[in-house]
Formats: sequence, C-alpha cells, structure tokens
Amino acid sequence: MTTLALGPSWLDPDFLLNEFGLYGLLLIVFAESGLLIGFFLPGDSLLFTTGLLIVTDKLDTPLWLACVLIAIAAIVGDQVGYLFGRKVGPSLFNRPDSKLFKQENVTKAHEFFEKYGAKSLVLARFVPIVRTFTPIIAGVSRMNYRSFITYNIIGGILWGVGVTLLGAALGQVDFVHEHIESILILIVLISVLPIVIEFLRARSKSKKEAAAGGHDGSPVSPQRGRHAKR
Repeated sequence: MTTLALGPSWLDPDFLLNEFGLYGLLLIVFAESGLLIGFFLPGDSLLFTTGLLIVTDKLDTPLWLACVLIAIAAIVGDQVGYLFGRKVGPSLFNRPDSKLFKQENVTKAHEFFEKYGAKSLVLARFVPIVRTFTPIIAGVSRMNYRSFITYNIIGGILWGVGVTLLGAALGQVDFVHEHIESILILIVLISVLPIVIEFLRARSKSKKEAAAGGHDGSPVSPQRGRHAKR
C-alpha cells in the first residue's frame, strides 16, 4: 500500500489504513458515529477504500470480518452518542462555538431529526457531519430507546457494510483494479470536498452578516433624510 501525498493525511483513507490498520479504521468509524470530535473524519471514503483494498489484496483482512467489526463500531458509536445526548440534554444547544464545535452542525442535525423522525438514524448515516450529531440529538430529544436501538442497528449495517461492500464490488472491476492509484486520489478529493464546501458556505455567510451589520449601522445620507422628511 502506498501513501498518497495529497491533502491532509487525516483525510487520506489510504494513509489512515496504512498507518493504523483495522483498529484505526474501527476507532474512526466509532468516533464519527457519535463523538462530537468525529464529524470531520472521512467515514464514507474510508469504508469504500477498505473494501477496495481488501479485494485488491492491499489490505490483509478478511472482508466478512471487516464488515462485521465495522457494523459493530458504527452501532456502538451511535449508542455512545445517544447516551451523551441524554446526559447533556438541552445544554448542548447553548454550548459556545469553537474550532471543533459549531452550533450550526447541531441545528442541521436537529432539523434533520425533526424532519425524518426515527428513520433519520438510518438516513443520516449517509450524510457527512449530520450522521455524527443525529444520535446525540436523538438522546437530547429522549427518543424511545427501543426504537433507537432498532434504527441504529439497521443504519449501522446498511452504512458500514453497504459502503464497504460497494468498494469491494468496484474493486473487482478491471478498470478500477488497473487504475487503483488514480481511484484513491479521487477518493481523497471527494473526502476533502464537503469540508471545502462548508468552509466556503461559512465564509459567505460571515461576509453577508458583516455586510448586513454595516448596512444596519450606516448613517442615513442627507438625500435619504430629505426624502424621509417629505
């Protein structure tokens, strides 16, 4: 396995698997599934790359074992997120922003949960950032525990096993097999894309808020004042 010199190393699935192996993969899946600090991790691309590398004999782990352990890590991660949400409660919504925590992410997950209800635990698995915060919001909302467990298991299996098997299936395609380095580079680019989009959105939002603040606080021009008097 080779390490790709493209983008941050923690966004490079090939680098992560090369450096930390299966245990590192499981830790990342666990963290991204329910820990506040895990929202920036490349879960989707990491699972896809795992399946791809296993069938191309670049990762020495049985595919069935990887799928079982990934599903367990995803389910346990959501479980921890749910319990954290129940313990923290509404105070999560009052937590100040920091470099690793943004209220905007909590709001997105809350709106997603309100819109889709219990099945959001399945759907959110396939939405970066939202999947990290949704089980926490479910805990804050004190969702029925039995329903949570049911949808958590379904979502963990569909996402964890499904994305890994998708990578394994495509890894058996001759074109993918022959151009694996290019495919891995593409995966890294896809991993970086959501972060770039979020950065640009936040930057645009800040500019709009600054412009709106400047407009609201700007003095009334003499011309405008004369019209107001009329």
